[in-house]
Amino acid sequence: MSLIAENLLKIQQSIPENVTLVAVSKTKPVADLQEAYNAGQRVFGENKIQEMVDKYNVLPKDIKWHMIGHLQSNKVKYMAHFVDLIHGVDKFKTLKEINKQAKKHNRVIDCLLQAKIAKEDTKFGLSFHEIEAILASEETLELKNINIVGFMGMATFTDNETQLQEEFSSLKTLFDKFKTQNPSLKILSMGMSGDYKLAISNGSNMIRVGSSIFGNRNYNS
Repeated sequence: MSLIAENLLKIQQSIPENVTLVAVSKTKPVADLQEAYNAGQRVFGENKIQEMVDKYNVLPKDIKWHMIGHLQSNKVKYMAHFVDLIHGVDKFKTLKEINKQAKKHNRVIDCLLQAKIAKEDTKFGLSFHEIEAILASEETLELKNINIVGFMGMATFTDNETQLQEEFSSLKTLFDKFKTQNPSLKILSMGMSGDYKLAISNGSNMIRVGSSIFGNRNYNS
């Protein structure tokens, strides 16, 4: 068994059945993704659209591709024909563009609203108030080619578990509040290699794990 397959198995065995593992494959070569695929992984996350398109073109077509990075509206068109889930929607304008491009391909694209839960200024995301406004907006209801299926949050990069717990639980509380009014909200995407166990204990049902599967990233390639 390859190291990637071993890592995947270890993570899968450590998480509940209801939690979806997104293998974050950014900067990794196609051969590594193929190894993960051969080990049964079908959900992959990329943070650059061009890199995701290149990999989509050569890898098996039953892979579910998740766009997990910060999204520029003008690039949505390149992935609208195949992307399965878009995690990082942090502007209403972006939702409108996804809807426009999905319509061209006669698709409905699932999206997560990215909430700003981290204390760091570098993280993108909507305030809880902005999320509430988007979900309540008549304009959102008119977007027939997108489906808001949940929320995504990136916690602060810290070893302070109390802080992480507060950030994760705040988003879970928001998620629970809106889920009762909106049955299409099913996904809470929180947690990465360093904090996914804590995220799961705070209600996450989708984790985005890269280095714990593929090893450290090579940003020079």
